[in-house]
Amino acid sequence: MAIESSRHDGGSRKLRLGMVGGGHGAFIGAVHRMAARLDDRYELVAGALSANPENARRSALDLGIAEDRAYTSYEEMAEKEAAREDGIDVVSIVTPNHLHFAPAKAFLEAGIHVICDKPMTVSLEEAKALVALVRKTGLVFVLTQNYTGYPMVRHAREMVASGALGDIRVLQTNYAQDWLATAIDQEGQKQAAWRTDPKFAGAGGSVGDIGVHAFNLAAFVSGLEIEQLCADLRSTVPGRQLDDNANVLMRFKGGATGTLWVSQVATGNFNRLTLGVYGTKGGIQWDGEDNDNLLYTPLGEATRILTRGGPDVGAAAGRSTRLPTRHPEGFIEGFTNVYTDAAELIAAKRDGRAPDPGATSVPTVEDGARGLAFIEACVKSSRAGGVWVDASIDL
Repeated sequence: MAIESSRHDGGSRKLRLGMVGGGHGAFIGAVHRMAARLDDRYELVAGALSANPENARRSALDLGIAEDRAYTSYEEMAEKEAAREDGIDVVSIVTPNHLHFAPAKAFLEAGIHVICDKPMTVSLEEAKALVALVRKTGLVFVLTQNYTGYPMVRHAREMVASGALGDIRVLQTNYAQDWLATAIDQEGQKQAAWRTDPKFAGAGGSVGDIGVHAFNLAAFVSGLEIEQLCADLRSTVPGRQLDDNANVLMRFKGGATGTLWVSQVATGNFNRLTLGVYGTKGGIQWDGEDNDNLLYTPLGEATRILTRGGPDVGAAAGRSTRLPTRHPEGFIEGFTNVYTDAAELIAAKRDGRAPDPGATSVPTVEDGARGLAFIEACVKSSRAGGVWVDASIDL
């Protein structure tokens, strides 16, 4: 059985994609490449895939990139691709956090659209600079908060926007892992080492690495803007420089309150992201490890299980679905939905038409700035002893 999709085909030409980072040994680069391929909207034609010149060249050639487009620096790539008649339409930035801002800035200034991994930058100052640059250039900038691409997350957002839950009172979100429960960051594990080093990760550890996912998920589904927060950030492993566990209280515009717990030392949790949204008319619960289902409880009624592809699931989930019900979709497909929406926005600009409305909810440069405001507010609150601080941002 095929699933009908309302995605615009974007014309006959695939978008020419370049990538910064993601060479041999980089987990997330392969994820992005798989996501970009799945709906057949991109062709990877150029890359500056590593800070190590030999690894950059070897990684590019192994992926089938032509030798003259296997670059050893993002600066060279931005300059030369912008000058080519067949240059890249868009670049994907999949580097460690400290190498998000400068490449994004370089490609935007070269007139090239940007897809960037989270968190968008390592500081709010850099994030605001990117917001200004994107607005000045009019280019597409998409942030790969991939959980916003899950069909039932999009259905949850649609339910909230329709008023099905009434006025939102309470939000509760957790993201728990245990992979940093020991000092692997101090024992040479590359992925752990940079994520716990402020020179590469920024001021937030777990709160910046996975906390931004939990915060973004709550904001995306609820449509609410945070006003204040109170945070307790802890590093539980001796010698670790950044937090590996955080508890955050949140206050939102309009009166709703929320809690966020994020941990990378919660033994027995592999990749557990959950969300609860509770309003005056009903509540919903979503678990990323059971992502095809959404629990919905109208006030005073029995809980219902809404399933991706099922009869009670609307258009937002439908356009993000590829397989029939009970054929599981998940992590890669969530990334793909973000990539496909980005392709639709870029193709619409190229063709001088309005984009498919369903693509316009994809995370933007403004969402990236909100994430940095959240991280910096958490760090500020915790360093002051867990006091309430302003977490809002004027964009």
